[in-house]
Amino acid sequence: MDSTAISRPLHQSFLLSPSRNASSLLPLPSSSHLSLHFSPSPSSLSLKLQKENLSSNALQAVYTFRREATVSDTYGATTELADIDWDNLGFAYVPTDYMYIMKCARGGSFSKGELQRFGNIELSPSAGVLNYGQGLFEGLKAYRKEDGNIILFRPEENALRMKIGAERMCMPSPTVEQFVDAVKATVLANKRWIPPPGKGSLYIRPLLMGSGAVLGLAPAPEYTFLTYVSPVGNYFKEGVAPIHLVVEHELHRASPGGTGGVKTIGNYAAVLKAQSAAKAKGYSDVLYLDCVHKKYLEEVSSCNIFVVKDNVISTPAIKGTILPGITRKSIIDVARSQGFQVEERLVAVDELLEADEVFCTGTAVVVSPVGSITYKGKRVSYAEGGGFGAVSQQLYTVLTRLQMGLTEDKMNWTVEL
Repeated sequence: MDSTAISRPLHQSFLLSPSRNASSLLPLPSSSHLSLHFSPSPSSLSLKLQKENLSSNALQAVYTFRREATVSDTYGATTELADIDWDNLGFAYVPTDYMYIMKCARGGSFSKGELQRFGNIELSPSAGVLNYGQGLFEGLKAYRKEDGNIILFRPEENALRMKIGAERMCMPSPTVEQFVDAVKATVLANKRWIPPPGKGSLYIRPLLMGSGAVLGLAPAPEYTFLTYVSPVGNYFKEGVAPIHLVVEHELHRASPGGTGGVKTIGNYAAVLKAQSAAKAKGYSDVLYLDCVHKKYLEEVSSCNIFVVKDNVISTPAIKGTILPGITRKSIIDVARSQGFQVEERLVAVDELLEADEVFCTGTAVVVSPVGSITYKGKRVSYAEGGGFGAVSQQLYTVLTRLQMGLTEDKMNWTVEL
């Protein structure tokens, strides 16, 4: 019986049998031509896909078939978890199985992408991203529900933010549909790396970069969109315990008219000096001020900041120097739905001295309570009980239960795979 071959530039050939786990790859002897093969089981002449697991379209999103390949409506598969210590999962890079790649010439549109085995990529030393920093990234998460299904949180928002950032950086970008399809395909292909419920999440990192060679300062002639994933636990080593911030009043993260409001790669290299110095002194991270007046809060190195006073929640307004965080946006909507007054405005650093609570939000941290903030040698403490304040606890609970599929999604924010 002939099998359907899917050509792949792999270092080793694999056999995927419908009688086995769909995510289980069996090494075959190496050869000069390497392929993936779908072989029918003795009891069936067709590849079958059970409706409760993966749809035909979903499976085809996971593997790029030759045109003559077909998939029937049912296929029996179970997914075994990867063999790692889920109880001690931190926020660190863990290699997984697959990544998704699309390419585009300058002035063109992204072609259909494909999954490849996760591994190193090849770039010209003169690539635009290496020489001139022409690159963006996004971050979002997938969660495993109690029933085993997989859930994404607002992936279309990440797609839209990447499009805005790409325009600022003179780059083409995938369509929202292409972005979301790439995320879905990458998550499904790496399903065994999604932590069990309550043990963490699968962090999804879409990258957009100028991969074409360019010597003079100019937009690159070619662009690569790449998506990879890694299982993660808590971002801060404190977990959900309060973090401790220091206000940076000499170095600045962004300036008016710059790129602080888009998720370009250069924004993050710029904070490493201040962040490293802060961590060396025992702080968790750095809180930045505006570079003009040096008195208004902007954001932490990789997350947004919120201040609570008398049940009024305030956060710095988006004005071009602050990243419009998707978790930030979601928390504002959740807070208003819970009856809180939320103000997006200029927030002076002095307001920290009188605040009842302070917390941070971001994809990686979700909601993180702030235990103390130090400004010019003066330390102000919050979260006296050693954890969340009442407001941040309420918002954290509502948002995380929604993200993990534990409550009804009345916001239409989640996408179930």
